[in-house]
Amino acid sequence: MRFVKGHGTENDFVILPDPDGVLDLTADAVARLCDRRAGIGADGVLRVVRTKAAGVEADAEWFMDYRNSDGGIAEMCGNGIRVFARYLVDAGLAAPGEWDVATRAGLRRVTLGPSGDVSVDMGPPELLGRGEASLAGTGFAGERVSVGNPHLACRVDGPVAALDLSRAPDFDPAVFPDGVNVEFFRPLGERHVEMRVYERGSGETRSCGTGTVAVAAAASLAATGGLGGPGGAAWTVDVPGGRVTVTFDGGTSHLKGPAVLVAEGETYPGWI
Repeated sequence: MRFVKGHGTENDFVILPDPDGVLDLTADAVARLCDRRAGIGADGVLRVVRTKAAGVEADAEWFMDYRNSDGGIAEMCGNGIRVFARYLVDAGLAAPGEWDVATRAGLRRVTLGPSGDVSVDMGPPELLGRGEASLAGTGFAGERVSVGNPHLACRVDGPVAALDLSRAPDFDPAVFPDGVNVEFFRPLGERHVEMRVYERGSGETRSCGTGTVAVAAAASLAATGGLGGPGGAAWTVDVPGGRVTVTFDGGTSHLKGPAVLVAEGETYPGWI
């Protein structure tokens, strides 16, 4: 099985080129590929498949089949789609420029050059009201935000580095029946925050693209009562793996940040 390894702000992925949709990608295979001791190691898998081969009805050539490291299917991944787009251009499967990628959360428009950062139109984040999570017995209130997948963005007063995210935060499954990505963020300055995240199906990761949009939305709501109007408001979001920019403009959101391909190879015959 051919693979490419890449990351976006150290949120890392195993990329599986499967343009004709011939791979039988089981949850067990995904978990084995993502295992950091017995596999290649990653936060998730990006299967690169043409929409027609995947049986997806969408006005885009490519479908991002994203799986969390536990093998579970996810709707969307903001860092993953940037890496996905960078792979398509690097492999000669798409030209630099602006085009749509099909995801389980709908079409997402990417913009990128031959090298450098990738920008993604993430769509309008949906603000769903307040929610709660607890961590090591301490409760945290936050904003429930959908960015195609569910988030709970919780503001904290101290440095996010002090939090213990070795265990999953507790939450009400009646409020989050499909699970939830829980972010903890602290304002650092004007439209500038730091965050850490515990992702459903993956644990703590070095970054979460949709999570940075959710945090910027929650921080903007607290600071201004909304997401900004036409002309936009750009937020800088620092994560353990680096920095991204989230811009709210005209009812949508744009996520811009690095997408790096680091290695390619073949899995050993018979291993998967």
